[in-house]
Amino acid sequence: MLSDKSTVCPINLLDIANQKRGAKAAIVNAGKKLPMLSIMDCVKEKLIVPIFIGDEIEIKKTAEDLKFDISEYEIINETVENNTAKIAAKLAGDGEVKIIVKGHIHTDILMKEVLLRKYDLIGKKRLSHIWHMTLEKEDNPLIITDGALNVNPNVKTKMHILRNVVDFCHRIKIAKPKVSILSATEEVLDSMQSSIDAKEICKLAEKESLNADIFGPLAFDNSVSKKSAEIKGIKNTVAGDADVLLVPNVETGNALVKMMIYFMGACAAGVVIGGKVPVVITSRSDDATARLASIAAAVVALD
Repeated sequence: MLSDKSTVCPINLLDIANQKRGAKAAIVNAGKKLPMLSIMDCVKEKLIVPIFIGDEIEIKKTAEDLKFDISEYEIINETVENNTAKIAAKLAGDGEVKIIVKGHIHTDILMKEVLLRKYDLIGKKRLSHIWHMTLEKEDNPLIITDGALNVNPNVKTKMHILRNVVDFCHRIKIAKPKVSILSATEEVLDSMQSSIDAKEICKLAEKESLNADIFGPLAFDNSVSKKSAEIKGIKNTVAGDADVLLVPNVETGNALVKMMIYFMGACAAGVVIGGKVPVVITSRSDDATARLASIAAAVVALD
């Protein structure tokens, strides 16, 4: 059942990122092969100018093994893994880098540092994570949010997630994104909190006049299959044609994304948005293609 399809980086995402390329990016604990390989790909695409943070000897040795010439790039020597997150957050807070990229470090350590008020990286928005999912290089994306950061968001938090993803969609040239507020049903049921939340989110979004079509609750099948929506008599612009799935909790988003990766060979470009700088928090098991796509998504998210 597992897919043996090679992951392909979406061309449309790279093309949009290339319009903003050249931003400085802090690579946090950079000395391992996979993060260095993805940065090498990004440098070839001229997407970013990296600042490597970590064990300088390890960084140079890994680059040499990969035949990656990093002589023109800054290296900040820090041999203590957890301290690399502090350096990256301070660089971002001081405006010296525009993107933070997770290397070989635990996500919770990095994000705990980013969230500290002393760095002033969080404004009035709440941070959220988006997954830009594609199968082939010219696919239109399916965007899933939030499947990595906000564990069990309430309606207020989901509204932040919604605003962030609509803004990102506009940046990738989806003029009026179709957003499905996901549940396990298309009906509002007292026994299913996600369906109640979906109804409230739709009302609040209508008052805010967001430039998006927003509808829910919708189950997964009614969100992505026009046939399913027609059979169930759901007549709505979003039904069967969603650009975005706003999931009820992190487990749902995480499972959907991982199933697409492992069963379908999808490329998952993931990035944290809503703060002063986008933060790339790819899994240490992600391949270099997904990492390249994730950094491209972070470049797209730049103001």
